[in-house]
Amino acid sequence: MSGRLQDRIALVTGASRGIGAAVAKRLAREGAHVVLVARTQGGLEQVDDEIRATGGTASLVPLDLRDFDGIDRLAAVMADRHGKLDILVGNAAILGALSPMSHYEPKTWAEVIDINLNANWRLIRDFDAMLRLSDAGRALFVTSNVVREVRAYWGPYAASKAGLENMVKGWAAELANTKVRANLIDPGRVRTGMRRQAYPGEDATRHPLPDSIADRFVDLVEPSYLGNGEIVTLGD
Repeated sequence: MSGRLQDRIALVTGASRGIGAAVAKRLAREGAHVVLVARTQGGLEQVDDEIRATGGTASLVPLDLRDFDGIDRLAAVMADRHGKLDILVGNAAILGALSPMSHYEPKTWAEVIDINLNANWRLIRDFDAMLRLSDAGRALFVTSNVVREVRAYWGPYAASKAGLENMVKGWAAELANTKVRANLIDPGRVRTGMRRQAYPGEDATRHPLPDSIADRFVDLVEPSYLGNGEIVTLGD
C-alpha cells in the first residue's frame, strides 16, 4: 500500500467509532500505521479489522484517557517501538450532560474536563518530543463551534473546548520555529453518537457521515500542510 502518508506513524484517540474511527481508517488507507486509542476493546477490534481488510496496519490500545499514567506509559512504549510520532489526532471527547450550570455534579464536570481538555494536555506533554523527531510532525485536535456560539446548558463541554483551543494555539506558537505544526478542526454537524445525545429529536440523516469528512483530516496532517495554530471549520 502506498499513499500520501506512507510509512508515517499516527495516533488517533477516540478511534473506536464515529469521527475517530473514520479518520483512523482514512489515515491507514493513505499508508500510515495507526495507533488506535479508545476505551472500547470491541470497537477497536472492528476498526482494526476494517483497516486490515484494505491492506492497512494498526496497533490497538484500550485506554481510558482519564488514566493519565496510562498515557505516560503509552508514550514510553511508542518511543521505544517507533522512536518518533508523525501524526497526533486528539479526537476523543464526551458531552456530559446538558444542564443548568449550577446543577452539574462535580463528578460529571471533572470527567468532561479530564477527557476533553486535561487528557489532550497530557498527550501534548508526552508526545511533544516525539513529534519534534519527525521530519514533519503534525498535531490536529477536534473542537466545536460551541466556543464561538454561546449556548445555555452546555457548560463543561463548552468550557473544555474553549480551553482546548487556547491551549493548542499557545502550543502552536511555541512550535513556530520547529518542523511541528498544531491545528484544530471543527467538523460541524456530523452524524455521530454525541450528536444524537445532544439532539435526540432531530433527523440525523440531514447530516453527513463521519467518513465524508475524513479526507479533510488527511489534508491537515500531510507533511506539506504548513498551517499552524489555525481553526479549520467544516460544514455549517
